[in-house]
Amino acid sequence: MRAPPTLALVRAWATEAGIALGQVATEVKSNEITAIPELLRQLELKGAVVTIDAMGCQRAVADQINAQKGDYVLALKGNQSALNDAVRDYFAAAKAHDFLGVDFTDHESLNSGHGRIEQRRCWACADLSTLPQPTRWAGLRSIIMVESERHIDDKVTTEQRFFISSLKPDADKIAPAIRVHWDIENGCHWVLDVTFGEDDCRIRRGHGAHNFSTLRQMALSVLKREPTKVSIRKKRIRAGYNDRFREQVLASARI
Repeated sequence: MRAPPTLALVRAWATEAGIALGQVATEVKSNEITAIPELLRQLELKGAVVTIDAMGCQRAVADQINAQKGDYVLALKGNQSALNDAVRDYFAAAKAHDFLGVDFTDHESLNSGHGRIEQRRCWACADLSTLPQPTRWAGLRSIIMVESERHIDDKVTTEQRFFISSLKPDADKIAPAIRVHWDIENGCHWVLDVTFGEDDCRIRRGHGAHNFSTLRQMALSVLKREPTKVSIRKKRIRAGYNDRFREQVLASARI
């Protein structure tokens, strides 16, 4: 039996909202790297900012987004080790000297809730001189570091992440793009797995896996529209047992 399809997802940021533009199923024995170009070709990217995880940090992907008149923010990790190390080292040196002599912009935000306080700071810089062959990345204009400091009770953790972008080094614009990048992961894929048990689904035959994936996402969208301030899990259970609440959920979907 055929394995269930996995989905390549491209996220985009426009104005003040994170928007998932689309998704396609990857081929069997393939991965998201091959699916991303196919998905991008289906989209109108002019004026959009496309954010992609480190797996999609490929020169061909940057070329395609640039050719389609969009902008990109690409996460860096080990798959682009030389580039990742160069950006990491640049910001380590800059921060050690309090960014003295460095032309940069920064953005800071603070969030709290559920016993956690998280401070995020984003630095963006146009200096590409330390990068290995920066001209090979179409439209590359800035490098970015995001530092998150989380306080949970007495425990403090710090995480740094690095990016390249075709946007000019405007941290006030880049920081929200990076921030909303995870809205789809946390608000959609995580919920589909934990609340709807998508990863445990054993449907394999024909187009069943793809069809049920679509149905789950439709159900999630309908439940999110219902304004009651409870979790998606509780809404789903209540809709299953309470006819009136289920009608309320369906009515919300038509608004």
